[in-house]
This record gives sequence, C-alpha cells and structure tokens, in this order.
Amino acid sequence: MPKGLFVTATGTDVGKTFISALLVKKLRDFGLNCGYFKPALSGAELRGGEIIPGDCEYVLKTAGITANPADFASYIFKTPVSPHLAAEIEGVEIKKEKIISDFKKKKQEFDYLIVEGAGGIICPFNLRDEKILLPDVIKLLGLNVVIVANAELGSINNAVLTSEYIKNHGIKSKGFILNHYDENDLMQRDNKLQIEYLTGESVLSVVKEGEKDLQISKDTLLKLFKEI
Repeated sequence: MPKGLFVTATGTDVGKTFISALLVKKLRDFGLNCGYFKPALSGAELRGGEIIPGDCEYVLKTAGITANPADFASYIFKTPVSPHLAAEIEGVEIKKEKIISDFKKKKQEFDYLIVEGAGGIICPFNLRDEKILLPDVIKLLGLNVVIVANAELGSINNAVLTSEYIKNHGIKSKGFILNHYDENDLMQRDNKLQIEYLTGESVLSVVKEGEKDLQISKDTLLKLFKEI
C-alpha cells in the first residue's frame, strides 16, 4: 500500500515548498520511491508561452525527479492569490473529484507521497457552489499532517492556533518542522520548547536558512506517513 503525508503551514510564505522538497529528497536519499503532489497552486510563471508551476518544478529539481512539473498539480493558476479567488478570476471551478482522481494517479506512480497544501490551514479552495477549505482536502485524501512553522518572532501563537484548529477538525497532526531556525538565537530556542509544551506535539526537525538536507532519522520520518 502507498503511504502519504500532508504538509501544511502556519501561514503563507513560511516555507512549505522548501520543506516539501527536503522531505521528498530525504526519502529518495533513503532509497524510497517518493513523489509529490499539490492540489492547487497559485502564482505560476508564464515562460515561453507555457505555464510553469514553480513550486512543483522546485520540488522535482531538488529531489532529482525528471518529469513535467505540470503533471504534479491538479489546478495551476497564474494569479498569485488564494486558490478560490484565482479560480474565480481565471474562470475555473475547483472540484474535489479532480483532486481525488489526480491523487489516485500519483499513488500508482509512487510508494510514498508528500502532498503540499496552499497558504495556511484555512486556505479556501472554493467558496461558491461548494465550500472547500484546506482541511476538507486533507480529510478527502485521508492524510496525517506535518506543520511547517517559522522559528522567528510570532511562531508560538501561529503554531498553537494552527495545531488547535487541526485537532478540532478531526485531523491528525504528527508534529512540527521549524524553518529559518537559528540555534544561536535564545528566542528561537525558547520558541521550539514552548511550541512543544503548549501543543503537546514534537518539533521533528529544525531547518537553518538555506539548508540542503533535512535532519531527521529514517525511522522517525517513516512513522509520519499513513497508508492511503
């Protein structure tokens, strides 16, 4: 059975794509057939008349996967706004059925899948005919989540709120990965401790600026995944 893990974050531009890339790369470095999937992507580039989903391209390049980035996202929008608004602007309706169908295809290609969300945990995908928020997508795919949080000022508040929202919506969180971490910063070291204390969840790994590898054991990493 293939296994999957959903990567969400405490907000936009916290580093979901960067961490997702490191996760896929780490699993592949362990010799495992790991792939990537993103249900919706906004802010794609127009390059040579072709729309390029930059997040997908970055993850595939980092992980050493040679494939068309456009095949790794269900919905790709040029407009750099929330998926629900990008879809409205570009005349598209985001539907659960397409996300499920594309997810099933990726499950046939890979033994492990890292699925990356958009924005923070309450990111809306559709607010018109059918209300679809990010937690609906996570539950639709039947995945556990790992939360990417910024290690800097404000991280305690954002991490605790995100964790509580996830728990209150029946989703299993497996812990945090702290991005932009500076071990020489007393506040950031304390942030790590208080996030664990206040949420009851582990900080699974800390990632320094520009890190090329994720510091996490194979055993710890594999325990995060759920059969799908």
